[in-house]
Amino acid sequence: QVQPVESGGDLVQAGGSLRLSCAASGSSFTINFMGWYRQAPGKQRELVAGITSSGGTNYADSVEGRFTISRDNAKNTVYLQMNSLNVEDTAVYYCNARGRQVRVGFGWIDFASWGQGTQVTVSS
Repeated sequence: QVQPVESGGDLVQAGGSLRLSCAASGSSFTINFMGWYRQAPGKQRELVAGITSSGGTNYADSVEGRFTISRDNAKNTVYLQMNSLNVEDTAVYYCNARGRQVRVGFGWIDFASWGQGTQVTVSS
């Protein structure tokens, strides 16, 4: 199985910055998309930013201009640089990886895997 692992969540003051990382591990896989989602208590999980293997990006309106997503394809790692943080950014941030993986006896199969999440807390 392909397993994304997030890191970098922390407590930060409003106006500050934070960088999240997500590394996907496994064997015999290719990733087409990696994205950052977040979920605050009592709210639905929402897409924050996503990036394709070719470098195309998309952002939620609430973070565009403040957050930047990037990736290192060779390391199967995606980053989320978060600047000008505010209290509304407080949430658990999850990494999602989508792609294809070789499975013995099955050939290439599609996968979509979630990390366990990393907590980002912004204080006023």
